[in-house]
This record gives sequence, C-alpha cells and structure tokens, in this order.
Amino acid sequence: MTLYFSIATTTNQRCHVTAIAQKTRDAPTMQTATQKQQQSIATVVGALRQGDLQAAELLCRNYLRDHPGSVPHLQLLARTLVHSGSIGAALEPLQMAIKLAPDFAPLYEDLGNIRGMSGDHNGAIEALKRAVQLDPQLSSAHKKLAQALQATGRHDEIDEAMEGYLDHDSEAAMVATGAEHWRAGRMAEAQTVLKKALRSNPDNVDAMRFLAMVYHAEGKYIDDAEALLRRAIAIAPDFHQALGNLGRILIENGKSEEAAEIYERWVELKPDNDEAWSGLGRARAHLGEVEAAATAYRESIRLNPDVASVHMALAHMLKTIGKQEEALAAYRESVRIKPSLGESYWSMANLKIFHFEPEEVDAMETQLAGGEVSEQGQVNFHFALGKAYEDERNYDKAWHHYHKGNQLQRTRVDYDPVENEMHLQKLRDVFTAERMAESRDWGHPDAAPIFIVGMPRSGSTLIEQILASHSQVEGTAELPNLAAIATGTGKYRHDGLVYPSTVNSFTPRDFAAYGKEYLQQVQRHRVEGAPFFIDKMPNNFIHVGWIAMTLPNAKIINTRRHPLDSCLGVYKQLFAKGQHFTYDTFELAEFYHTYVDIMDHWHEVLPGRVLDVHYEDTVTDLEQQVRKILDYCELPFEDNCLRYYETERAVKTASSEQVRQPIYTSALGLWQKYEKHLGEWQEVLGDVIDDLPPSVRAAAG
Repeated sequence: MTLYFSIATTTNQRCHVTAIAQKTRDAPTMQTATQKQQQSIATVVGALRQGDLQAAELLCRNYLRDHPGSVPHLQLLARTLVHSGSIGAALEPLQMAIKLAPDFAPLYEDLGNIRGMSGDHNGAIEALKRAVQLDPQLSSAHKKLAQALQATGRHDEIDEAMEGYLDHDSEAAMVATGAEHWRAGRMAEAQTVLKKALRSNPDNVDAMRFLAMVYHAEGKYIDDAEALLRRAIAIAPDFHQALGNLGRILIENGKSEEAAEIYERWVELKPDNDEAWSGLGRARAHLGEVEAAATAYRESIRLNPDVASVHMALAHMLKTIGKQEEALAAYRESVRIKPSLGESYWSMANLKIFHFEPEEVDAMETQLAGGEVSEQGQVNFHFALGKAYEDERNYDKAWHHYHKGNQLQRTRVDYDPVENEMHLQKLRDVFTAERMAESRDWGHPDAAPIFIVGMPRSGSTLIEQILASHSQVEGTAELPNLAAIATGTGKYRHDGLVYPSTVNSFTPRDFAAYGKEYLQQVQRHRVEGAPFFIDKMPNNFIHVGWIAMTLPNAKIINTRRHPLDSCLGVYKQLFAKGQHFTYDTFELAEFYHTYVDIMDHWHEVLPGRVLDVHYEDTVTDLEQQVRKILDYCELPFEDNCLRYYETERAVKTASSEQVRQPIYTSALGLWQKYEKHLGEWQEVLGDVIDDLPPSVRAAAG
C-alpha cells in the first residue's frame, strides 16, 4: 500500500479543494469569511481545477500580502506548492495556518501528507493521529493513517485505523468490500457491491476503477471498463492508478497511440513511478517506436532495478535493434532476479544464433524438475531446452523438449482445423476466376505496398531484409491492418453477412475505399518516405484475393520452404501470439497442405500476380533470386540488396539475428536430423514434396 498525496480538484471523496475552503470557513476558531475572501477562495479553487498552479499560487500570495491571517489561503497555498513539487516550501504556510487554527483537523491531515511525501512516516503518523483526534469523522485521515502505519511496519495498529476509516465512510466501506471480492475472484459479488456504491455516488472514482478491473478480469464489457476509467480520470485527473489501468486496457484493445498518451500523463504526474515508465515503454513498443520504448524501460529500471519483467522487455527492444550483447545481458539479469522466468530463457533461445552456457542448461532443467514453475513457464523452458540440446546435436533430446512444449501449449490455445478448412473453401467460392477478372481494375491504384506472405519460418524475414535494403523500399512490420479491414467488413451489417461473403455486395468504389483505408492506417509506419513499403504479415496469404481487389497494383511475394524444414521450423517456434495451428504435429501438417492448396487457387485465379520465392533457391543462388525479386517488383538492381546483412533497421521477428548474417546453408535439410520423428509429416505432405522444383528437393534433401 502506498500513500496517496495529491491535490484533487474534484468533488470525490479524496482531498477536495472546495471542501478545504468550506471546512476552514466553518471552523469555530475562524471568523466569518468576508464576501471578498469567499470570492478569492473560489477563484483559487477554479485555477486549481484548471490545473493552473502558477495562477493559484499568485492569487494566494497576493491575497495573503494584504490578509496574512487568512487560513484558507494559507492552506490552499500549501497544497498548491505540494502539487507543484515544492514540498519543503509548503511547510511554512501550513505551519502558519496551524498556529492560527490549532484545532482545525484538515490542517494536520495536510501536514501528515507533506511529512509522508518527505519520507518522514513517523511524523506523518503523529500529524494524522492529531487530525483524527480532532475530527473522528475525517475518514480520509483514518485511511492515510493506516497507510502511514503500514509504511513503518506498525501492522498491529493498521486494523484500528482502517476501521475508523470505514466506520466513517460508508461509500469507502462498500468499495473496500467490492475490492476484496475482486481480489478473491468473486466477480459477481464484486459487481453487485461496486454498482451499489456508484448508485449511492455516481462520482465515486474508486468504485469506477474497481468495477472496471472486475470487467477486465472477466474479459467482457471491456468497452465499459474503458469508459469507467475515462470517467474516473475526467473527475480526478491526478488518479494515477486509474491511468495505469486504462493504459493496459487500451494496449490490449490495440489502441496503442491512446495508451501512450495516457502513460505520458502518468509519467508527467508521477515521474518517479517505475510502473508508469514501464507502461510507457510497452505502449511505445506496440507502436514500433523501439528506441523510445528502450529509453522508457531504462528509466523504469533506474527507478526500480528489481523487476525482472522490465529487464526482459528492455532486452526485447535491444534484440530488435540488433544490440545482441546488451540484450543478452538484460535477459540474464532478468533470470538472475527471477530464476523461474522461463520467457527470458526462451527469448535467449529465440535469438537463434545464441548458444546457452552449460550452467544455464542445468538451471533450466532444475527449474523444470522443481515442479513449482507455472504451466506457461514450463512451455517456455521446454522450447528453450529444445534449442539448447539441438545446439549440442542431441536431436532426440531436443525433439523431446520441443514436442513436450508443443503438447503443453496446445492445451492453452484454441484452434479448430475444420473451421479453418471451411473458411478457406468460402474464400475459393467467393474469389473465383470470373470475379477476379471482373475486378482487375478496381481498388485503389497506389502501387506502394509489397506484401510478403507465406508460412511462418519460411524465409520471409530474409526476403524482407533484402528488399528493405533497396533505396526505394522501406521495411515496416507484420501489420495486422489488412486482415482487420477485410474481416471487419461484416461488422454492423443488418443482413448477417460476414467476410468473405460480404465481398459480393461491394461496388468498385467500395474496394477503392477499403484500399485507401489500409494505406491511411499503415501510413504511421512509413517513417522513411520511401516510395514503396513492405507489409510482412505471413498469414495474409489467405487474403491474396482481397489484396488484388482493393490494391490491384500491389506486389505479392509468397515465400516457400521445403515442407519438412518449414514444419520443423514452425514446430520449434513458440509464438508470442496467434499461429495456434502449430502446436500439434498432425494439425500443422494439415494446415501446411491447406496453405499450399489456397496458394494454388490464387495462382489459378490471379495468373502472374503472385511471385513464389523458395528459401532453398535464395540461399544457394542469392544474386539470381534477388534479381528475380527486384524485376517482379519493378525495381532497379542495387548491390545493397546482396549485402542485406549490413542494413541497420529494427527487425521484430524470430529471425532478427539470422538476417543480420551473410547467407548460410546450414539450415538446409535440417529435417533429416529429426527424420525418425517426422513420419506423419512425410505421409501427409508426400504429394507436396513430390511437386517441389528439383532445385529445392536437391538442396533440402
């Protein structure tokens, strides 16, 4: 529990500026306020509500120059100085007010605030005890006293102070009860109590916050949770806990730009709060602002160096911008702080060109054997150990851990292979040869996008890096926008149609509008001003027809790899999100087959529109493949594309370190090392293998 010291410029149950003035005016030791004094107080309160601290301070000082004994102005001046960060300077006017009105309880509450902010918790306790002694009804002072007692470890006195707080504030008691239900997982009970608190006082910001957290925990009414938190912050702009909750919800809802703004407000309000900085780092990372994210994470670590997850998050950013040694140091620091943090071990393994030290392998085995690691932690450790044993060429042991990790992860994700096949069949039914021929000139004419599609771990990052090394092409990221726009066409329809069935109801103008919408949405990722940009979302292979109809001049490159190497690469990969088809051997092989089938369909209905690039051909004859890719993209040849590994840019996929190396062939035919475990794949994918170009079969075995 932390002390809540701030000026609230609202009418909630916290420190009310208007209540300060009113209570002070009504105090028995004070003379009746003159009309001029009341008008001045109202003006100061108005300035505080507007956040104009400079004006509030000036108004107080000007009035006190002529009326030095005005306790309300002394108190308001002290609070204004506290809010401005001048804690020491606030003591002088407050102590003067106490001399003038020694029996006015709110002044001692303010003194407790200031002493607590200065780290003098014993002094805060002394002042707050005096406040509740003078006015037992002052519930906020009871609460702060309990917090100060906890800060000093005087736990035996906390319950009495909290009882005093709750006894004198029925609203607070309801919120406390609701919060306790929430912590215990009793969500229905929590909702009932918190809604009752809000009916009693619609401006109870604590009730709003906890009800929002209940909605978030249940995973439903998320829009309502966001609205509640926005309302709470509108009422209490300095409610930093609500800012943090809102930031997290916005990120989860894909509103990263708004989340960054919220975290910026939190950082401005609480620059010494490490959680505010780590939240800002997370928001910046989601926006692709890697350097800014790293800066925020570093500040969070400076303020609190003992949070393992923040070191890991910083490492993710350092990895993305190619600072591997720094990333490794940050990952290792995270597991030093929290040895059971399997995600950091997996993240190190995910550097691909990294090898674990023997003691690190032993540490992972120890964690797994201990039986106290979470299920997600077990998944992470198994995938990391798979990589460790593969590096030792112990392929049977590596397969054991990869397979175990996949089996555990499969139980944690939702994937329906029948639903996937039905969706692909709907795509074939909608995007027919006739339909594609009819719409050849529809859509937005911009030729800037270059889509790289295909199965994960098929060499797509290598092709992206080659193209992004060209002076006219900018690499962005795996952008979700295209799929979101396509699948979103079924939203808000009254006829019940969903994508892809919605396609048949659109006009040429509609497709042009959707193409324009995509270009507008991804514009913020185009920071270099190059005429062309890459969207490397692999799963867009199911949206090739949509691309053709909305962006008829876009280029589409399909990256392929020998099916057994491709499936093995995917099976060895623990994905941060999505790709749920990858965690079962049979489902993976079936999915690969459906991928080949739908790509065959696109080639049939869109002849010449999609370029297939095989990984094996690229690594065995780089220059010829680069020329083929650039010719297809209608770009002049540039030597930089052959030296792609020299290009400095953020790479956000698992292959980030591999594409910073010159071409190597060691990954070709890796499936043969695991051959005795791959009989099922060989059977399911036999016809696909037989149809491969001879060069691919020769290179991969």
